[in-house]
Amino acid sequence: MDRFRDPGALAEILGDWTSGPGPLYGKLARALRRAVLDGSVDPGERLPSERALAAALVVSRATVVTAYDELRGLGIVDSRRGSGTRVVRQPGASRPGADGRVPGGRATSIFQRLIDAPAEVISLRHAMEGAVPELGEELAALLAEDLPGLMEDTGYHPSGLPALRAAVAARFTAAGLRTGPEQVLVTTGVSQALALAAQMYLRRRSVVVVESPGWPGCFDVFRAAGARLVAVPLDADGIRVDGLARACAKHRPDLLYVMPTVHNPTGTLMSRARRRRVAEIAAEHRVPVLEDGAYGAGGPDAPPPIAAYGPPEAEILSADSLAKSVWGGLRTGWVRAPAGTVERLARHKALADLGSPVLDQALAARLLPRLPEIAAARGAVLRERLDHLTALLGERLPEWRFDPPAGGSALWIELPGRDARAFAQVALRYGVEVVPGATMDPSGAHDGYLRLPYTFPADVLTEVTARLAAAWGELTGRPG
Repeated sequence: MDRFRDPGALAEILGDWTSGPGPLYGKLARALRRAVLDGSVDPGERLPSERALAAALVVSRATVVTAYDELRGLGIVDSRRGSGTRVVRQPGASRPGADGRVPGGRATSIFQRLIDAPAEVISLRHAMEGAVPELGEELAALLAEDLPGLMEDTGYHPSGLPALRAAVAARFTAAGLRTGPEQVLVTTGVSQALALAAQMYLRRRSVVVVESPGWPGCFDVFRAAGARLVAVPLDADGIRVDGLARACAKHRPDLLYVMPTVHNPTGTLMSRARRRRVAEIAAEHRVPVLEDGAYGAGGPDAPPPIAAYGPPEAEILSADSLAKSVWGGLRTGWVRAPAGTVERLARHKALADLGSPVLDQALAARLLPRLPEIAAARGAVLRERLDHLTALLGERLPEWRFDPPAGGSALWIELPGRDARAFAQVALRYGVEVVPGATMDPSGAHDGYLRLPYTFPADVLTEVTARLAAAWGELTGRPG
């Protein structure tokens, strides 16, 4: 059992282990003990060597040696010559595999920050903002004008509230993809859209072609369904079509998942020509396409969804939500697809929850016509914050490299000559939690990159940059 042959995998499980009082070895011992008791680390698993774990956590070897000694004294681990340090089964520990982690997955530590109580650490694992003011305005109007009529309804709409399905269809049509309400399924965010697609298309040993890098939460949905991921790199126009064509011919995938508008984490906006080629390649190989548009609108001049370029028989699912544009707490999304595909998805949706909350959907239907003005206002704020952050990086961390994003809410930064996983460990000790690039690549590559959101107010971005510069100075031996 060598799950931790890469000590970075254990570092991901330990998360923000440096917080709290006491010496580093004590904090590390407590974090390891907690991971064993909650089932994150299974009985019999071999822990990394002291030297390897010390390198991954960027601490002294003595810190790990002392932590392991403490665990041996508690009967948590046992060390034998030739077999390393192994975890001992503990009474009352969670059973193996019961901790909610996806085997081979990379998103657990990102989700854990949502689960944990707020800490002093500034977490950059999520690019999130509060709600736009229009949400409050429309909620008040809904309660005053729409609630009586909604309360007369049964409240069960597995395919979605008719008013919202019509509003979503009108939005796709305005974007250049002619759509009728029967081609729209309302979901509880894009995350549910992915889960429903995984249920419909994937089985154990299925193959999903994905972009490299990408968002690990999406990848883990497919892994949880038993699928194998085949990664295709990006260029300035989106997923590379030469790599996509080879992957489709070689692996005969069951699904293609892409983020054309705007890609997370790189901020790339897929060009019109690239969208057309993706649609053609998918149709040629009869591969269903799931395009995720939840990360950003891409501006008024953004190309239509990939589905607009596909032949009539192409099975292309276009997912989106209000999470980024309005509020993450309004868990309302949708999928646009051929009517027959929507009907099949709706049966999976009915099994999952019988339909999304009606009041949320009614609120979303009121907000959709206002999205252009909402996006313009939020975009102006994000541009100011991006300008502020890039100026700070140019002053404090000039060697960090990145391309200006076409949209979205984060920078994809290359750290010259350094492993971002090691830097993430040092940054934690300065009170900042970052997402290393290896977490966002199905193969674990891009380990010299990190994702840096700019959704925070200017004062927070200033403090974040100061802390990151200090951490970089410690890692590189140069003052930050």
